[in-house]
Amino acid sequence: MLLSRGKNNIFTNWWWTVDKILLGCIVTLIAIGIILSFSASPAVAEREGFGSYHFIKRHLVFAPVALGIVIFLSMQKLKTIRRFALIGYLVAMILVGMTFFLGEANRGASRWIPFFGFTLQPSEFVKPFFIIMAAWLFNGQKQQPDFPGNFLSIALFIITAGTIVVQPDWGMTGVISLVWGAQLVLSGVPFFWIFVLVIVAIIGGTIGYFTFPHFQMRILQFFATGKDIPYQIKRANEAFESSNFFGRGPGEGIARSHIPDAHTDFIYAVIAEEYGFFICLAVVLLYATIVIRALILSCRENNFFIVLSASGLALSFGVQAIINMASTLQLMPTKGMTLPFISYGGSSILASAIGMGMLLAITRKNSHAEDKDNV
Repeated sequence: MLLSRGKNNIFTNWWWTVDKILLGCIVTLIAIGIILSFSASPAVAEREGFGSYHFIKRHLVFAPVALGIVIFLSMQKLKTIRRFALIGYLVAMILVGMTFFLGEANRGASRWIPFFGFTLQPSEFVKPFFIIMAAWLFNGQKQQPDFPGNFLSIALFIITAGTIVVQPDWGMTGVISLVWGAQLVLSGVPFFWIFVLVIVAIIGGTIGYFTFPHFQMRILQFFATGKDIPYQIKRANEAFESSNFFGRGPGEGIARSHIPDAHTDFIYAVIAEEYGFFICLAVVLLYATIVIRALILSCRENNFFIVLSASGLALSFGVQAIINMASTLQLMPTKGMTLPFISYGGSSILASAIGMGMLLAITRKNSHAEDKDNV
């Protein structure tokens, strides 16, 4: 009765305007993440000297909070989302700056800062906020040609990407660059400038290869063969090779006992071994549905900000999933990037929730009717 069409309250308005397909896919991914934490986490926790349920307990804290964030943000107006993104971006960038002084080094990078017994990766939160900010600026120039929105967006990108790459975090920098580049193309800039940016990206990648040993090592490991293939990749390949259409069964896999990052970067190998080909395919389809559905919904509204922001958020979500699964399958260099909502990691789960919550708000029916100005 609370959600009856005859009722006029915030919950009713939200329920009948939010996209049920997007919401359903997001909730399903969160549920899959909870189930997978019981399979992938205990062995890793024991190897690291914790109790068997250490990571499970933490995941069971993050998952409901993430769902709450998704629902809360999806109820907000476009004006609120923009203001939230502005404040969130400033706070996240300040935290990124703090990693240079307080950051905990891990695998050649200092991306995490201690926070009440947890470790926080601020760059994860920069991504969704930056996407909204860039869309806002591009849209500003579209509506008011005298406003230097394109120039400000370029400056914002240089500051954001430059700060994150110094950590160094080449994977996150790459995702942000790709998404911003897509927004730039959609904004209608001349092809010449796109060509120039591609050349700059190639030059930047080349410089990074010869400047950062950790980045160079990842590239060399990708082309390695035989005994030189990294241990985790070998074990992941074995997990896929030993799998079948239906998998070994929940908790019956051996990959989780041998892969150090089975609960985070290589959780897709656990899915393949224990649950089989059909569940792997279902996971891919869930991510694909979110991306494609969001792109379709963004084009439904005659609002340039909605098109840029929704497509950017959807693309970043899909690209992160592709990077995780492709690196597990040795289709690209390994990168410490989680599988959204499924991998363990508080920063990743909460940042994904912020991005998807804003996406649901932006793609709600008639959301443009609330967008009277750009404030």
